Amino acid sequence: MGRTKAAVLSAAREQLEAGGIREFSMESLAKAGGVTRQTIHNLFGTRTVLLETLFDQIARDAGMERMREVMMSRDAEEMLDGFIAVFSNFWAKNRLLLKRIHGIAAVDPEFGEAIGARNQRRQMGATRVIERLGDAVQGPKSELIGCLVALTSFEFFDALVEALGTVEAAESQLPGLIRRALKG
Repeated sequence: MGRTKAAVLSAAREQLEAGGIREFSMESLAKAGGVTRQTIHNLFGTRTVLLETLFDQIARDAGMERMREVMMSRDAEEMLDGFIAVFSNFWAKNRLLLKRIHGIAAVDPEFGEAIGARNQRRQMGATRVIERLGDAVQGPKSELIGCLVALTSFEFFDALVEALGTVEAAESQLPGLIRRALKG
């Protein structure tokens, strides 16, 4: 990735962490990144592409690329464990930033679409996990998929942290909660 693109993405992340949507504009990103608005347009085209690129970078920085290995696992139980661990780790590493992004997504359609696309990917992964588990889980597959999607969501993880008091407690409790929910 070029230095200019990296500078703009760094400025975008900093602005989201510092002030949320109030601070997040193409003009402010250009100023913070030391470039013009036209440069941002040339690099990303649209604000949506900039958001997608930023979210991809946040995911890579937090180890989301491990999901590829998880999805290739031949053992269904290892796949489930890995799926939970990757998302739990991702939510834990970026909890405050993701809380802000999810809050913005509730009021900003572009943020909402970007988050929705990522949630759709998580649903596809959950579908694969449930299919791989097969008869090891009981109940209608669509309900089990929905349950796994809900329990690996940022919103659930964040609520669990609030209820248990620490990120570490949530990370340690989440696998057992999900296993009990899926296996009854």
